[in-house]
Amino acid sequence: MNIISFPKLGLTMTINNVAFSIGSKPVYWYALIILAGFFAGLAFCYFTCEKRGVKKDNVWDTAIYGLIAGIAGARIFYVVFDHDGFTSWLDIFKIWEGGLAIYGGIIGAAISTIVYCRVKKLNTAAVFDACAPGLLIGQAIGRFGNFMNAEVYGGETSLPWGMSINGAAPVHPMFLYESLWNILGFLIIALFRDKKKADGQVFCFYILWYSVGRLFMEGMRDSKYILYLIPDVLGISQLVAAVCIIVSASVLIYLGLKKKKNIKSSRRNAE
Repeated sequence: MNIISFPKLGLTMTINNVAFSIGSKPVYWYALIILAGFFAGLAFCYFTCEKRGVKKDNVWDTAIYGLIAGIAGARIFYVVFDHDGFTSWLDIFKIWEGGLAIYGGIIGAAISTIVYCRVKKLNTAAVFDACAPGLLIGQAIGRFGNFMNAEVYGGETSLPWGMSINGAAPVHPMFLYESLWNILGFLIIALFRDKKKADGQVFCFYILWYSVGRLFMEGMRDSKYILYLIPDVLGISQLVAAVCIIVSASVLIYLGLKKKKNIKSSRRNAE
């Protein structure tokens, strides 16, 4: 049980991170919220994909394979960069105790989607574009799992929305910051994705948007929630975010220029 409050807003709540138990096995809110985010994102993609040239069955298959590969990738990423935090190799498989890295999840899901599209001979870029909004929905909802666990918060703050955990000094509610950033990204994609010039641009924007937010917000986290590449200087996720920003922005520009070039070439041929 944790007492979470927002002192300057006059809000206080007692949070139990266990939703219910099945026999002697607890079922945590964190897991339920992650699943809720997954299915909410899937539902959005499922009911909007056919307008983007992707079949519903393909979205469903991609989501299921992506969920499995994403969990595996998220765990592997975390274990690789925090191997000193495990006392036994068996601990590696105890994902219910925490330790999932979002970038590893994205990489794992991306690989499974590429393989699936190759096997099914689908337009990989179009499938990624159709799924991008769902990823932001899932991440926006999933961050509330951190709230239920009273974890992944930021440094101390005197801002009006500072969050206090069990009477400690108020800290930045990072779960809320990241959730709002993802919701804003989703709204931008939902409103403007039909204006894309080429397949792949929507997914590239998703990577760019998420990475920009992560680059800055990672540095606001309490240090115990950062996997460091250089102790107290550079986090792994910050480095990955910086690389993703450069790559996604470059690909976005390349796809736009390529489409423009193809249009000009078609006009010349028509003349």
